[in-house]
Amino acid sequence: MDLRYSGTMGMISEFAASELPKDYYANLLSEIKEINKKLNAFNVVNEGISSGFPFSVKDNICVKGFEATAGSRMLKGYIPPFNATAVERLLAKDYGFVGKTAMDEFGFGSFGINTDRIARNPFDTDRVAGGSSSGAAVATAILKYHVAMCESTGGSIANPAANCGVVGFTPTYGVISRYGLIDYSNSLDKIGFMARKAEDIRTVLDVVRGPDKRDTTSVDRQITGVKKSRLYIIKGTLEKVDKEVALSFSKFIDKLGSEGYEIKEVSVEDIEKSIPAYYIISMAEASTNLAKYNGYKYGLKNENFVEQYNDFFTEARANFGIEAKRRIILGTFVRSANVKGRYYYRALKIRAKIIERMSAILQDGFIISPTLPMKAPKLEEAQRLPPVKAYMSDFLNIPPNLGGFPHISFPFDYIDGLPIGAQIITSHFNDYALLDFASEWEKQFEYRFKYNLGSL
Repeated sequence: MDLRYSGTMGMISEFAASELPKDYYANLLSEIKEINKKLNAFNVVNEGISSGFPFSVKDNICVKGFEATAGSRMLKGYIPPFNATAVERLLAKDYGFVGKTAMDEFGFGSFGINTDRIARNPFDTDRVAGGSSSGAAVATAILKYHVAMCESTGGSIANPAANCGVVGFTPTYGVISRYGLIDYSNSLDKIGFMARKAEDIRTVLDVVRGPDKRDTTSVDRQITGVKKSRLYIIKGTLEKVDKEVALSFSKFIDKLGSEGYEIKEVSVEDIEKSIPAYYIISMAEASTNLAKYNGYKYGLKNENFVEQYNDFFTEARANFGIEAKRRIILGTFVRSANVKGRYYYRALKIRAKIIERMSAILQDGFIISPTLPMKAPKLEEAQRLPPVKAYMSDFLNIPPNLGGFPHISFPFDYIDGLPIGAQIITSHFNDYALLDFASEWEKQFEYRFKYNLGSL
């Protein structure tokens, strides 16, 4: 295996230095299957894994020979004949594919509930795991030796990582090839990772990053790790989060200040517009990407070819879930000829301005915030939320995703036994600085896990 690491020892290096029992992988699969009955982390388990450090793959990233549904009935039965580039690069270094993880349908969701198979929070099964990479976060929280390959559009890595108490890393847009990813929103989607240690993310990032001729959005750029001694808090942030989260975060900031970081508040003009801009852009692109699932060539097949086209098309697309239908309809509307100037083009301008303003701030320091405004809500609470309020729950995650900035979430406290995450954002292509920051934090803070499947 390719084990490049420095600083604190990661789980990958610990695993590689251990002598595995002959029945290790058989026992691991047995443990996963048993706990999966309760937590629904995995959609598919790889019965053939027999070597390598285990990694899972979100169900919208293709693995040759394994069903890829993107959490949707529309792709039930789709078996990719190829590997995503990121998957191929890990397999080439002898990592062991362990299974496909559950997610919101096509990545549409903040709570992991927009799917037929809802992943459960391992700290409290009555609570959400977060979305859309819900299964990835659960798998990371229950497996001792494991990294999860996942994907973020507007917070789909940071959000569930915070809810499940693991480290979630979203790279600069273009650092990891998107070839083999079932798209939600092409200009926003980013493949990233979750792990129990930041050092493990560094190890796999070194394996998978880099240009790919099959993905024109991938880039050949040097990735830096420039440390920042200044931490910026965007004005008004703590006023919008639950009091218990704000209080805990304030204590965390005080601790960082006592360790030598300069803490400053900063205003980002029009930052509140990032949410509508994000949803307009993402829904417009999603409606385009999902148009091909019409029951004929792509997606779930409708075999009733004697029907009129409109009836055939309507019947096939009825297999989309409610949230997918909502985003297709809204996305189609905002890019229609008579309104796209008022909505879509304006959203693109707002994105450009937010990138410009955040880039200026990030030259001098990191932006820091809680990852989420609240601890993981109960399932029934999340299911009762109207769509607009559900969208607002990602208001801390959306700005870095909208701008393609690298960011990381890691646990900094526990409230009533539930993990609370902090989010650090840095400038484009300074990704390693985030992993360095989290690694330093891990030296003084002990992450808690209820399960340690695959322990040696």
